Amino acid sequence: MVEAIAFYLFAFLTVAMFTITVMSKNALYAMSSLAAGMIFISAFFFLLDADFLGVVQIIVYSGAVMALYAFGMMFFDTTKDVQEKNPSKKVVFFLSGMVALLLVLIVLSPMISDKVKALYPVSDEVGNAEAVGIVLFTKYLVPFEVAAIMLLVAMIAGIILASKRMDESITLKIDEEIERSKGEQQ
Repeated sequence: MVEAIAFYLFAFLTVAMFTITVMSKNALYAMSSLAAGMIFISAFFFLLDADFLGVVQIIVYSGAVMALYAFGMMFFDTTKDVQEKNPSKKVVFFLSGMVALLLVLIVLSPMISDKVKALYPVSDEVGNAEAVGIVLFTKYLVPFEVAAIMLLVAMIAGIILASKRMDESITLKIDEEIERSKGEQQ
């Protein structure tokens, strides 16, 4: 019963976050909801007792989304369009409390319930993280290393492109300031 409720709750939250990602016109909101959606996806792994994959989902995908977030902020000046509406502090406090209560219930539910069992029995000899590590670093070592090199190259290329664009924008701003100061002096 607890697993079914958790599944439907996280399914709704995941779909809602990705809907906000697709429908949002603001890059900051889209990236934030994309990161939240990735974190909610990790809940499915935790429900299936794949703890290692759940943690990897949070660290890798949410980290990748945050890197994308940073690059998006560098390439587009998205902060100029953000004007937050300040809702009632009571509403913010209530929603924050509900989220905190929900997280506490999610964490405590497997400890409280005796009926929560793994879908697939895990052998006592090898744990989940060890089994994934054995497969990853034996059978899939070469694709894993190739993917790591590709991500490194993409990160370096993104930094180079961002620094060139920032240099151009700084030069344009300096030229505009010089033109403006000349106009004021005359």
